[in-house]
Amino acid sequence: MVKVIALETPDASQRKRFGFLSGQIKVPDDFNTMGADEIESLFEGGE
Repeated sequence: MVKVIALETPDASQRKRFGFLSGQIKVPDDFNTMGADEIESLFEGGE
């Protein structure tokens, strides 16, 4: 039989908060395709 307990619990001020930067960071609409041409040329050996 095993008893599982937390050894150290973080204080309330140390807990991670999801969404604490909400509204402060903007991801561009073309984020998934940024630099696609340069990356493609690097893999294909073009300049």
